[in-house]
Formats: sequence, C-alpha cells, structure tokens
Amino acid sequence: MKFGIDRLLAEPQLRAPLGGRRVAVLAHPASFTHHLTHSLDALAATGDVKLTAAFGPQHGMRGDKQDNMVETADFHDPVLGIPVFSLYGEVRKPAGAMMDTCDVVLVDLQDLGCRIYTFVTTLRYMLEAAAKRGKEVWVLDRPNPAGRPVEGLRLRAGWESFVGAGALPMRHGLTLGELGLWFIATLKLDVAYRIVEMEGWRPDAAPGFGWPLGERVWVNPSPNAPNLWMARAYAGTVMLEGTTLSEGRGTTRPLELFGAPDIDARRVMTEMHALAPHWLAGCHLRECWFEPTFHKHAGALCHGVQIHTEGPGYQHDAFKPWRIQALAFKAIRKLYPDYPLWRDFAYEYEHGKHAIDVINGGPLLREWVDDARATPHDLDAFTIPDEQSWLGERRAFLRY
Repeated sequence: MKFGIDRLLAEPQLRAPLGGRRVAVLAHPASFTHHLTHSLDALAATGDVKLTAAFGPQHGMRGDKQDNMVETADFHDPVLGIPVFSLYGEVRKPAGAMMDTCDVVLVDLQDLGCRIYTFVTTLRYMLEAAAKRGKEVWVLDRPNPAGRPVEGLRLRAGWESFVGAGALPMRHGLTLGELGLWFIATLKLDVAYRIVEMEGWRPDAAPGFGWPLGERVWVNPSPNAPNLWMARAYAGTVMLEGTTLSEGRGTTRPLELFGAPDIDARRVMTEMHALAPHWLAGCHLRECWFEPTFHKHAGALCHGVQIHTEGPGYQHDAFKPWRIQALAFKAIRKLYPDYPLWRDFAYEYEHGKHAIDVINGGPLLREWVDDARATPHDLDAFTIPDEQSWLGERRAFLRY
C-alpha cells in the first residue's frame, strides 16, 4: 500500500498544483516515506516543490521531547535553509507571521486514532489559521492504527482543550485526512482543503486492523508510542496520565500497562472480572511487576497489569480499551475506597480542573468511578448513545 506522502512523491501530476507556490510542511519524527526518508527531505529532493517553511507539533519536528508540557523552540534547518516553527512552544496556534511564509501547508502526521493525541488539535488549529489567512491545506493521509472501532464519551461543550479539539469520542476511527473534513464541516471553515489519499489501505483487514503489518515499519510518532500494541490500548491507557498510577513511562512498554507500588494487581484483576467480564473481551490481561526508571514511581517496584493485544486471542471488534481502563479504576476504588487515584496537577495547560476530566472531555467518567452505587451498566447508559451518534455522524467523512 502507499501512504499519502508516497503517492505525492511517485505521481508528479499530484504535485503539479504546487508548482511555483511556497510550500510548508507540518511533520514530526514519524513522517517517513516507504524508503525511510523523512518527508521533509524527500519533498526537498523532488526539485519541483519550493519549500519555504516547516512546522513541528508536540515532541518536535525531528527530536523527541519526552513528556507533556516540555516545549520545543523554533529553529532554522541548517540543510534546507528554512525556518522550522514550533507549534508546541511559545504558541500552539500558528501565528500570522508563520503562515505568511507559505501558500500551501502539507500536513504529514502519523496519528494514533485517539481524541487526546495532540496532533488532532494541531490539525484543527492549522485549518483555522489557513482559513483566516487564505492558505491551502493538504493532508498526506496515513493509517489510523487503531482502525475503525469507536469507543468512549464524546467531549462535552466547554471542555475543549489542547487534548480535546472537538466533540469526538475518545476512539474516533477516522484518519487525519478524514478528521480534517469533519473539522471543516463542524467549524464551518472556508478553507481550500485536499486529501492525498492512501492507496490500498484496508482498515478492517487482519492482522493489522488499521496498520499494514509486514508492509510498513513502525516509527514512533511520539516517544512513548513504540508499537502498534500501544496504539491499540492508548484510548484507555492514556487516562492513566490523569491518575497517580504509572502508565509504564520509564519502562519498555509504556501505555500498555498500569500499576503502582501500593496496589495488589491480582486482586484488581479479579475485581474487574467480577464487575464486568464482558468488557474484557478481545485481549488478555496479565499480572506483571515493573520498576519505572523515570516518571511516576521511578525506582519503585510496581505491581501491575499489562494489556496484551499482540497474540492470537486479540479480537479487534470486541476489544474495548477505554472500558477496560475505566473498569480498572472502578475496581481500585472499590478495593481501596480512599486511594488517592486522581492526580492533581496542571495538564496540558489546563489549570483548576481535574486532569482526568480534561482527558475525558468532562467529569462523567470520574464521577462514575467515585460513585460506589454506579455500575458498569450505568457507564454504558451514557456512553453508548455517544458512540452511536458518532457512528452516524462520521459516515459522511469516510474516504476508505
């Protein structure tokens, strides 16, 4: 199969509308071609694309800033001789002076298919800036490695943030190109927009179910996104960032596991099975021990649970990562009623709010966990309507 960048490079007729125009590229460390050339370098080598600027999102254009709220500075590319503007530094929205350096912005970002992944918000901000300044945006489309399934609450009005660009569910099932179409329609943006579509992407095909296993290598789109299995679990495990539990940062399997020094993970797993065994289908949970080398509980032995989606027991349509992680929180709250589960800190520049609420786009998940009377059925009761409404809404924007 071909990603959007590979088609743009291989088909001169696709590039023809760029002739004589100033082109900027929004990319990151995973913006690579089939031959593992960075997209910025590959476009420069065509000889017929006039690159005048570049943009880097969170974690940087070329580098790997490790954690949230670790900013990247603007710099000048010494090889290409163009400015590289940071959209995760002094600003997160493209400034007018930045947009004035180009006529067209090519967006080539590998997404993970989760609302909270900040490249989604950066795309929204770029589309809004382009509409305001009369610029054109092309998305060089890439696979959604989590595939088409939908799960989780939709973001509530008033809870928009850098990790919540709109009323999406946690797991949205769209590619970045398709998300661009949804943003334009939802925000009523007047912007010239084009998707350079993938060729041969089969989001429902095993064993990748979104990612072309065996055809393309995985390059981390962010430092703690090391593989497809993390991408599958991420719509649930990302919620751990709003808790005192370790999400495995500082280990070799970040965001595939969770734990802490002061919980009994075996009891937690038993309670999860007792509460909602039907939510645990499609994957295997394994008791584990780990010691983070940095981040939460660094140097402490944690008892935890790893979510396995890489084995023959994986069932793509049955796997519910958001519910699995919610269920783990519920089990911990039931076993340890006074456990300080919710982490109190500024999350992605949002102050005075629970981080877990910012992540979930509202307080409903936290309130469900903390309500001793609330059942898994109750969580389904206000989540399933969100999921069904999104499935209907997104249909108009599917391109594959």
